[in-house]
Amino acid sequence: MAAQHNRHRTQAERREQTRTALLDATVDCLVEVGYARTSVQEICARAGVSKGAVQHHFSAKAELMAAAVEHLTEKLKAQRLAAMAELPAGTARVPAAIDLLWEAYSGTLSTAVTELWVAARTDPELRAAIRPVDRALGRSVLENIAAVADNVPRDRVETLFWLTVNLTRGLALDAELGGDPTRRKQLLEEWKRIAVELYAGD
Repeated sequence: MAAQHNRHRTQAERREQTRTALLDATVDCLVEVGYARTSVQEICARAGVSKGAVQHHFSAKAELMAAAVEHLTEKLKAQRLAAMAELPAGTARVPAAIDLLWEAYSGTLSTAVTELWVAARTDPELRAAIRPVDRALGRSVLENIAAVADNVPRDRVETLFWLTVNLTRGLALDAELGGDPTRRKQLLEEWKRIAVELYAGD
């Protein structure tokens, strides 16, 4: 009986390893070759699995894409949670939190998500798959931020959060398009200054 239990656990672990390999390969494809050239065949080749493995885990390509974004975001969020617990007290917490959000919403995540949202504009199935994932993850990060926001009113925390998210997404897109890094840094620093005043209620 114990041997059977161990075998089932190993099978479950193998399934999870396959799923993770597929999600990591999907993110890599989105970043390196873009959505249009990200085929299931390419993903399988990178993940080292058969095409049947994809069909076993995901019913459609759109579902795989949405799961890949969620997978990447959860990985990044796990990395940031420890840093959030060490944020400084008082108003110094605001620029530090903005830096964390900038790191989370730029780089690999920004590239992958931008590829999907552009494609989703004309692909209803993809749009339907990634929209709830995007919204759920946004709410999840907001709750993490709100938990370390001292006694600041909830509506003010939400305003600061969504303004920061939309600014950092815009700046991340600017980076993708080859915008001026000095200008991005200046804009981010100016937003930190404004956000500190809003946070303090000035």
